[in-house]
Formats: sequence, C-alpha cells, structure tokens
Amino acid sequence: MADVIKKATRESYGEALRDLAEEYPELVVLDADLAAATKTGIFKKAYPDRFFDCGIAEANMMGVAAGLATCGKIPFASTFAMFAAGRAYEIVRNSIGYPHLNVKIGATHAGISVGEDGATHQCNEDIALMRTIPGMTVIVPADDVEAKAAVKAAIDFNGPVYMRFGRLAVPVINTNADYKFEIGKGIVLRDGTDVTIAATGLMVNEALQAAEILAADGISARVVNIHTIKPLDKELIAKCAEETGLIVTAEEHSVIGGLGSAVADAVTDSCPVPVIKIGVNDEFGHSGPAVDLLKEFGLSAENIAARTKAAMAYKK
Repeated sequence: MADVIKKATRESYGEALRDLAEEYPELVVLDADLAAATKTGIFKKAYPDRFFDCGIAEANMMGVAAGLATCGKIPFASTFAMFAAGRAYEIVRNSIGYPHLNVKIGATHAGISVGEDGATHQCNEDIALMRTIPGMTVIVPADDVEAKAAVKAAIDFNGPVYMRFGRLAVPVINTNADYKFEIGKGIVLRDGTDVTIAATGLMVNEALQAAEILAADGISARVVNIHTIKPLDKELIAKCAEETGLIVTAEEHSVIGGLGSAVADAVTDSCPVPVIKIGVNDEFGHSGPAVDLLKEFGLSAENIAARTKAAMAYKK
C-alpha cells in the first residue's frame, strides 16, 4: 500500500496563489504580518510587487482589500481565521459584504487543530459568523487538491468569498482523475443506504474512515464532502435525507452555526429526518498537540462511527 501523502491546506493556498498569478494579472495578495504562517510568503517571493503586508491591523487590511476591489483588482486578504472572521468582522460585513465587493478572504489556522496556540487562536466560530453575512460564499476544502481548486474557483467567482484553511497536514484524498470542484455542489465520495455522513474540511477523511468501521458492523454509510457551506447543496442534502433517512454531520467547528446547523435547516425545509451534529460542543479549546486534541474533542473516525451507530436508533 502506497504511503498516504499529507499536506496542510494553508500551504496549498500559498502555492495556488503563486501558480495562478500569471493567468490572473489582477490578482493581488494582502497579509497581516503572518506571511510565513499563512504561506502567502510563497506568493510574495514570486510576485513582490503584488503583495501588500498591512501589518498587525486586520480590520484595516480588509478595508484596503475592499478599496482594491473597487479598482478592479482581485484581492486575497489573508490572516488567521480568528482575526479574519473575528477581529475584522465588522469591516468584512460593512465594507465587503454590504457592497458585495469582489474580495477573497483566505483564513488559515482554523479550528481545534491549531493545537498548541490554544483557545485564543482555535477559531471554532468563523463559519457561523461568515454564514450570516448576506451574499458571502463560504468554502472549507478537505485537502490539497480541493484547496487549490477552491482558490481557482474563488477567482473566477464574482463576489465575496471566505475560504477556511488548516494548519495541520492532512491526507490528500481527492486523487481521482474525474474530481471536479464546483462552488455550491457537494460530492458523494462513497455511496451507502443506511445513513449519510456529511463532512467538511479535515473531517472528510475521518468520515471516510468511519464508513469503513461502520461497514464492518453491517452499516452502509454514504459519505458526502460538503466543501461549500454557503451556498449549501440543498438538493443533494434533500436527496440523501430521503434515501438514507438519517444524516450525521462532521466538522471541525462549533456545532452551533456551522455545517450541522446549515444541514439541519435544509432538511427541515425539504425532508425532515434526524440530524446528528458532530463538532466542537459549546466550549473553548485548549493548548495541546493537534492530533491529540482532535481525538479529545471527538473529531475522529472512531467517534463518528460510534455516534452514527448509536444514531441508527433514531431512524423511523
């Protein structure tokens, strides 16, 4: 068996910006004194005249990005998720979202997997915050392939986009030749008849592993990669609800306001079935090794499998 290739999606983000720069001359990159961590330094090295370090002033950076967008540029404003969605929320809402400007936000270091940086930097609320901004597209890629495809799709899309990238290296799973990324369209990675596991970000790989565990127990689990939280693929969610009668969501984010909430809303509107949400409960994270923290907070294949198996009792 070949070794599994692992790569952090923040690194994919930096590489994609560099690789697409020649094709898109209007692409510019902004950072808030974190280019080494967000990996926008990769772009800076290749295109220094199109890179702007705004310093530790994230709100101002978002305002600069908005101004550049009004001049026909395609700005990628980059910083940690806690600062992009949290510290700069009001500017993102009023200066980017309200006028519906063509600004792309590259938010790295999201979720519990930030690890040793601890609760102050483990942003588990960003998807919820960005979902509430009218017209904001929210994308959470699962791996290197999807992260690069998402950056390309964001450039081609006219409007504000929030992209969530991780610090931890994760397995590259989208290796099939027919892989296609489309904003707002989920991807069925594994078919199943008993339950649907809808996952996003690094939890997609965990969901695939959970499906293998469940199969050994005679449970057929469908696995769906929901890389776009907003707009959500409501048609696919409704189809899964109708065909499997039970949905389990898995995300490295609070169970309040993220993928699970979006799926529950969609199911209520179309085909009411039980929805079990796996994510970070109503609590803060804490410092520790990323892999250990993911297991501690239940963001693992084993917990997905256990929760799914227990949830089978809710099926009508």
